[in-house]
Amino acid sequence: MSTSGPTDLLDWGLPRLRDLPWRRTRDPWAILVSEVMLQQTQALRVIPKWSAFMHAYPTPAACAAAPLGDVLRLWQGLGYPRRAKNLHAAAQQIAQSGKFPNELDALLDLPGVGPYTARAVLVFAFERDTGVVDTNIARVLARVCGSRLTARQAQTAADAAVPRGESWAWNQCLMDLGAVLCRPVGPGCRECPLEPRCAWHGDGDDPAPGSAGVSRAQARFDGSDRQARGRLMKALVDGEVSRGAASAVMNCSVERAERLVEALAADGLVAITGSRINLP
Repeated sequence: MSTSGPTDLLDWGLPRLRDLPWRRTRDPWAILVSEVMLQQTQALRVIPKWSAFMHAYPTPAACAAAPLGDVLRLWQGLGYPRRAKNLHAAAQQIAQSGKFPNELDALLDLPGVGPYTARAVLVFAFERDTGVVDTNIARVLARVCGSRLTARQAQTAADAAVPRGESWAWNQCLMDLGAVLCRPVGPGCRECPLEPRCAWHGDGDDPAPGSAGVSRAQARFDGSDRQARGRLMKALVDGEVSRGAASAVMNCSVERAERLVEALAADGLVAITGSRINLP
């Protein structure tokens, strides 16, 4: 992706930046919380949860000191509770070390933190000159380059495109470009500031599907194991559930409920004591 004319994107994007509360801070803990919450969850659903979470746990130490069950209760409604467990473990690791990691390898050592999240913290908290590749940016990169990209190619293109000293603004604008104009279906190519140097232009086969980082359609939620687990986790927010009642709570067969409960327990997301199931 060419870096020529970066002001085109910045001039388009900065006046239009979506007003997201985590964009008003450079606190690395607040950024990490937002990025973990935003994994597989839309920003509008995350905003109230992020605000409540930051009020309850304004620092890694505050989160680390809380029981995992309390963190899971506050997380309820976002789905994928393993993210909350990993965030709680990351908070404990940060609190134990006494400082927030500010290098890529150290961030990647945190539980649940992958290449995107680590770089997002580096950029949005520490304003390092690096590129981030979420699903929106990955789609833009593939279309501008005109080909499906491997993970390494996408990261290399993202890094090369960042104007020195403008990483925060550049990545935020590129992210919003993918969210607002360079959509999966019906992209607004005529309005796009990158259109002059885009290899695709909205004509012919779209190179984005199958490119590294570009999200694919999620499996059907209705009737899924994820839905059944979510029902149980929601019920546990209000108190314990007897093991015998789990299938009714989860709206599935006894055999399936037992398998899912055992898996949740193995992941440390529920605690089983005799015939009772509780949050840990």
